[in-house]
Amino acid sequence: MESGRRTTLADVAAAAGTTVPTVSKVLRGRSDVSAATRSRVMRAVGDLGYRGRSGRDVASRPERSGLVDLVLSGVEGTWANRALSGVERAAAAAGVDIVVSVARRPEDDTWLTRLLARDLGGAVLALVDATSAQLATLAAARVPTVLLDPVTQPPGTVASVGATNWAGGRAAADHLVSLGHERLAVLGGRHRHLYSQARIDGFRSGVTQAGLELADDRVVHGDWSRAGAARLAAGLLGGRTPPTAVFACSDTIALGVYDAADAAGLRIPEDLSVVGFDDLPESEWVRPALTTVRQPIAQMGEAALRMLLRISADPPQDAPREELATTLVVRGSTAPGGAGHGRTRS
Repeated sequence: MESGRRTTLADVAAAAGTTVPTVSKVLRGRSDVSAATRSRVMRAVGDLGYRGRSGRDVASRPERSGLVDLVLSGVEGTWANRALSGVERAAAAAGVDIVVSVARRPEDDTWLTRLLARDLGGAVLALVDATSAQLATLAAARVPTVLLDPVTQPPGTVASVGATNWAGGRAAADHLVSLGHERLAVLGGRHRHLYSQARIDGFRSGVTQAGLELADDRVVHGDWSRAGAARLAAGLLGGRTPPTAVFACSDTIALGVYDAADAAGLRIPEDLSVVGFDDLPESEWVRPALTTVRQPIAQMGEAALRMLLRISADPPQDAPREELATTLVVRGSTAPGGAGHGRTRS
């Protein structure tokens, strides 16, 4: 392609080995395109950086409605409920309607096809691990998009709203260190997830700043599930010198630590201190109530919807980024450590 020449639908069609009308169908969310062809078109859109600019290349669309799609990775659990409540509150204040979609398997493009077929004013993707090709396709179809709590580092062209995950992890470390704990461990989510790694990095920074060491074998990664966390925590707690304090990168993971501690005959916080992350309602239901890092999930949802409306009305040169502050909430699951705290197995 000639340097400086704008990418066209014809370029995308040639790269995907198909026709211009077929590319147009993909960007409109038409269902009469094979999955293989759809995938090739989306890859070509991403590879060529096609942006769907106005002109002959862009299939004409009617004026977009005030309908916004909130795409969630799942509707189970209170995180999704809080995110939805925040998005809905901001949408109601702006006179905008929302429709909810679920992308349980983001690599499956079904959710994206349904989204493109609607007359949308934009989309908020909450905890959706969208591929670069999917995000490029949304841009090419001229669907303004905001990532809410992005799973991986978003491209510079995509707006996002998140939380100060690094600072939250650092606050958890500072709290446990201030209580005298030295044998520390971390249970994270999936290794590649941006927010999990940021929380762990912040925690490690606090531990290092205190002159302590967080060994690599004291940091384990799981699938964010309670059952999976319980299995991983059992391994940590079953060692000869088990940790006296655990930082769990979500409240759900923390509940798994509670389960493992109970199975091992350990008392919280007498034998083991636990800090979670999120401050979901479940953190106050357990006994003892969970010390956790609060991220303002509903407010993040509101901020994402407001950001979407701003970039829809006036597209910026650079995609905006916003991070809302996290706060440590101290409850009953943490207590002073130090000499004699916890158990050492012979």
